[in-house]
Amino acid sequence: MTTAIDIQSLEARHVLQTYKRQPVVFVRGAGVRLTDIEGRSYLDFISGIGVSVLGHAHPALTAAVSEQAGTLLHTSNLYYHPLQGQVAARLATLSGLQRSFFCNSGTEAMEACLKFARRYWYTQGVRGRTGYVAFEHGFSGRSMGSLSVTANPHYREPFEPLIPGVTFVSPDDVAGFEAAVTDTTAAIVVEPIQGEGGVRPISADLAAAIERVCARTGTLLIADEIQCGLGRTGHAFYYQALGLTPDLVTVGKAIGGGVPVGAALVAEDVARQVLPGDHGTTYGGNLLATRAALVVLEELMDRGLMAHVQTVGAHFEARLLELAAKYPVVRAVRGAGVMRGLQLAVDATPVVEGALARGLLVNRTAERVVRMLPPYTVTTADIDEAIVTLDAVLAGLPAEAGAQ
Repeated sequence: MTTAIDIQSLEARHVLQTYKRQPVVFVRGAGVRLTDIEGRSYLDFISGIGVSVLGHAHPALTAAVSEQAGTLLHTSNLYYHPLQGQVAARLATLSGLQRSFFCNSGTEAMEACLKFARRYWYTQGVRGRTGYVAFEHGFSGRSMGSLSVTANPHYREPFEPLIPGVTFVSPDDVAGFEAAVTDTTAAIVVEPIQGEGGVRPISADLAAAIERVCARTGTLLIADEIQCGLGRTGHAFYYQALGLTPDLVTVGKAIGGGVPVGAALVAEDVARQVLPGDHGTTYGGNLLATRAALVVLEELMDRGLMAHVQTVGAHFEARLLELAAKYPVVRAVRGAGVMRGLQLAVDATPVVEGALARGLLVNRTAERVVRMLPPYTVTTADIDEAIVTLDAVLAGLPAEAGAQ
């Protein structure tokens, strides 16, 4: 019988060690729960980093993927198939951006948007408008282009030089942001809620400044909704809650419910400047991926899942605020819907490890933030169970932790 030690040892010999995994091996899931190789159950409040939005083994998604696998998986983008247009039409309804480019991940969606922004200016004969303005604490991916607009030096420095012409500004410095956008800026890149940066929504003042600058200069706006988009906050996209009007939007994580798929959403005036052959992908938008995406979008748009996120999200926030009131170590509760972060006064690692030991999956980001991204199908009872666990973990922290 294969054991957890066997699996970890095999990986240690043959898998590139780019991840520091938690010492647990999952073998099956159902709803908001995962089961490890030893039969222990866990309440999943990270959902594969915001991916498994319908929970695990969702009946409709399982049936659709199984049926599609037995019919036709892939033909490439050399030919038509029936599903890409259906998914693109639904995304246009949700976002207001008329066109989609399908790819395999959020990182690839960002790569596409960075290219499309430059293509927009090039097609119009503007050769010097190639730069980007992005924000500190932002994270847009680890490929060379997406990494270039990701601020964290820890991720960037081993791979420099990256794409030139990227300016980073603090999301709290509105004046600095306005000064950073010049006639050489192709696009502004912003996460409406910074995920890896600590579940940080941008301010209404910054959102207003972005709109103002884009209107004045014609600079394109790329909204990175890979983590906060497609219903996670109770809004179709969080840029809508902030009053932003992006020209390009990155989509990933949630859209496939666990099947790898991403999309770059493109406004019509930008799409007109992108020509055949400007970008491509072998796998992007194949039948398996778009069939999965259709199931997720149908649940969001036709079966009340977005309204459910709003309801449970309000309950989630209220219960987290109770913890903040009870424990001084909790300095802030941030986020929206079922995208939540507990800002601590100390490193979040002991809380993540303590929760895991008690059967609750959360993770650490920005060093002192406990990030929670449960499936959209989470219930108020599930949330209450998670709060009980977090309460016990926080109660077990050293007394001096709350004084820092």
